Amino acid sequence: MITLKRTTSDHPDFEKLVVALDRYLAILDGDDHAFYAQFNKTNLLKNAIIAYENEVIAGIGAYKEYDTETVEMKRMYTVPEHRGKGIASKILTELETWAKEEKYTNAVLETGFMQKEAISLYQKLGYVIIENYGQYIGVENSICMKKTLLNISKI
Repeated sequence: MITLKRTTSDHPDFEKLVVALDRYLAILDGDDHAFYAQFNKTNLLKNAIIAYENEVIAGIGAYKEYDTETVEMKRMYTVPEHRGKGIASKILTELETWAKEEKYTNAVLETGFMQKEAISLYQKLGYVIIENYGQYIGVENSICMKKTLLNISKI
C-alpha cells in the first residue's frame, strides 16, 4: 500500500532520501554534479511529499515557488527497489494538486538528459520540453519542462 505524507524538507525521512538522491545524481551527472548541486540545496522547502510503501520510505518530491504563478518541482526521487510501481507519478500528481490548491497555474522542472526514465515519466504526466530557464540557460546537459496546472480563463 502506498501512502503519501505532506510535510516540509526538514522531515527526517525526506532528509534521508535527499542523501540517497545526491549520491545517485553524483554518479549520473559525473563531472557536472557540482554545478547542479548548487541549485539543489534543500534549505527549507515548505511543500514536500514523502511516499511510503507499507510504511517504508519509498520516494520523495517537493516544489518551491519559481514566480507568482509557477512552481518548480524539485528533489524527485524513488528508491530503486520501489521503482516501477507508480510511486513517482503519485508523488508528482500530489505535488501538482497541492500547487493548484495554492493557486499556482504552472509547474516547471529541470532534469538531466541522462535521466531517460524521468523524462519519460514527466512527458507521460503532461510536461513538455521548453527552452532552458533561469540558471539552466545554455546548459547542454539540462532538459527543462513545463506543465499548465490551472487554465484560468477570463470571463
